[in-house]
Amino acid sequence: MADQQTQRTPRSLIVTFYGAYGRDRPDAGDGAAEPVPVAALIRLLGVLGVDPPSVRSAVSRLKRRGLLVSARTADGAAGYGLSDVARQLLADGDRRIFGRPAARLSDGWVLAVFSVPEEERHKRHLLRSRLARLGFGTAAPGVWIAPAQLYEETRHTLELLQLTRYVELFTGTHTGFAATSDAVARWWDLAAVAAQYHAFLEEQEPVLLRWSRRRTGPPEEAYHDYLLALDAWRRLPYADPGLPSPLLPEGWPGGRAAEVFGRLHGALRDAGARYVREASAGP
Repeated sequence: MADQQTQRTPRSLIVTFYGAYGRDRPDAGDGAAEPVPVAALIRLLGVLGVDPPSVRSAVSRLKRRGLLVSARTADGAAGYGLSDVARQLLADGDRRIFGRPAARLSDGWVLAVFSVPEEERHKRHLLRSRLARLGFGTAAPGVWIAPAQLYEETRHTLELLQLTRYVELFTGTHTGFAATSDAVARWWDLAAVAAQYHAFLEEQEPVLLRWSRRRTGPPEEAYHDYLLALDAWRRLPYADPGLPSPLLPEGWPGGRAAEVFGRLHGALRDAGARYVREASAGP
C-alpha cells in the first residue's frame, strides 16, 4: 500500500490526468484538444489532494521537460496543453496500459546489446533506465532481453531518444543450457513485480467492490477514484515484461490486477469525464 501512495506525486498525477482527459477533451471544437485552463487544472488536482503551489511547481517542471506547453483556451484563458512529444509518449503508453496482448513462447525474444563510450556515460544511464522502463531484463552485462513483442516499441523509443548508434537489436529464440523458465527468474525480479501487483490489488479491489455495490455515484467521486487507480496502474505494465504465461510463477497476480483495473476503467472513466467538463466550465 505504501508503495502505491508514494507514487502519487503532483507531477505524476498531472501526467495521469492529461493521459486520461487532456488529449481529446469534449469542449474542443476542431478535433484538437482544448488546453486545460490553469484554474480548472488547480481545481481538478485539488480533488486529488494537491495544493495550488504544488500544481504550479509540477507544471513548471513538465514545461521544462518539454511535455506541457502554455496556450490560450478559446475564450482567452491561460492554460496548458500537451506538446507533440508528450502526445506521442502517451499514445505509446496506451498500448501497454489499456490492453497489451499476451506474449507467446513461439514469439521469441528481442535482445538489446549496447556499448557507450566512457565520455558519454550519462547516455549509458539513460539507456539502462529506459530499457528497464520498457520491461527489459538483464541477461548479461550490456545485454538486455525482453519478449519480442516489445521490438517495435523499443526501436521507436530508441529512435525518439536518439540512442540508436549505441545499440544493436536482435530477435531470436532462447537455446541456452538452463530452462527458459529458470533463466527468466535471473533476468527479472519477478517477486518485486508481483509485490507491486499485490499492492495495487490491496488498494483497488476495495474500491471496485464499493462501486460494484452501487448503480451510480457522484461524478466527482468517480473522477477521484479513477485518477488514483490509473495513476497506480499505469506503471505496472512497464514493470511487468509481459512474459508468456508458461514462464510465470504459479499464482501470478498480473491477470487479476489487469481485470480489476479494466473494470474500474469501464465503470468510472466516462463518469469522471463528466466531472472534468463541469470543473473546466467553472469560473
